[in-house]
Amino acid sequence: MTGSEPGDVPLSLYVHIPWCVRKCPYCDFNSHALKETLPEKDYVRALLEDLDEQKALAAGRETGSIFIGGGTPSLFSGEAIDELLTGIRGELDLAPDIEISLEANPGAVDANHFAAYRAAGVNRLSIGVQSFNAEHLQALGRIHDPAQALRVFSIARAAGFENINLDLMFGLPKQKLQQALADLRQAVDLAPEHISWYQLTIEPNTLFHHQPPPTPDDEHLWEIQQKGQGILQEMGYAQYEISAYAQKEKKCHHNLNYWKFGDYLAIGAGAHAKVSTEKGVIRYSRERHPDVYMRASGKTVNEQLLAAADLKLEFMMNALRLSAGVTTTLFEQRTGLTADAIAEEVAKAQELGLLEMNRRRLRPTIRGRLFLNDLLVLFDKR
Repeated sequence: MTGSEPGDVPLSLYVHIPWCVRKCPYCDFNSHALKETLPEKDYVRALLEDLDEQKALAAGRETGSIFIGGGTPSLFSGEAIDELLTGIRGELDLAPDIEISLEANPGAVDANHFAAYRAAGVNRLSIGVQSFNAEHLQALGRIHDPAQALRVFSIARAAGFENINLDLMFGLPKQKLQQALADLRQAVDLAPEHISWYQLTIEPNTLFHHQPPPTPDDEHLWEIQQKGQGILQEMGYAQYEISAYAQKEKKCHHNLNYWKFGDYLAIGAGAHAKVSTEKGVIRYSRERHPDVYMRASGKTVNEQLLAAADLKLEFMMNALRLSAGVTTTLFEQRTGLTADAIAEEVAKAQELGLLEMNRRRLRPTIRGRLFLNDLLVLFDKR
């Protein structure tokens, strides 16, 4: 691999917990409705076996963040999360200031869970509120109500969490402008450190794809987005990525590592990883079904060495989501390619008014952010 050595690329760990109380109609993640007793012990054992299989890729490297996602990780007990994090500490060299995030569903957590997660070492929560409107929560298939969403935030604060993200959607079925902005104002009033505010998208292989709900048209979505961004800016939330807004110094380190094309190990059913090696950048994934994953002695099902065309597109798909853009120097360091490899694409994007470059920093223009897919297509030479 040319450019920087693998050890120079930041490293994170993603942990996937695949169970939910029920599957939401918009969700295309690898999640499974829980039908029997949660197999916590067996799954934690499988996760740590999985990590042991991969730890050689982390040799000599410090892990800067851990993200426990799903599914609904807050279905797991504090004891299970403590056992998991204790095992991870035994396998990896963790940074002293490591960010450890856990996703929580307001309908699947209580005060004892949060206190135990905090004691286990979790220092950042991401709470999937999605809306504070009862009608919209029902349309999204969520298992919580607005009162639970408010209560769970208070419980998290009482448990000592000082870094909380709220996930919020707009463009919901039959949602009007004032309803979308009311959701956002309610979130801002709680003063979380971070807000992920993103548009509902209809993904393939979801119930919404087969039975599309009535959603706002493009004109209304644009108005929601413009006015909502004004509210967030006014209240001190800086937009640093397409759907991420943070108070000062509270950006999500784990997600920033994704967007800057850093490395990440991944454990759990269906988890995907990306790691820089002496051979180049590889991607691999794990067995998707939880039962198969727990039984398998080896968890890897697919492994791919990324070709130059894949590297260019994947780097840009991540980096051009950032409000500040990205330098061509970082492109060279993370892909092992030279800036000349994207010179033709960059020139075309500039000609179309989708991209600007200043002192080797590439950044989408306002038009480029509006038509990001059109911008990214220019880098797709696969």
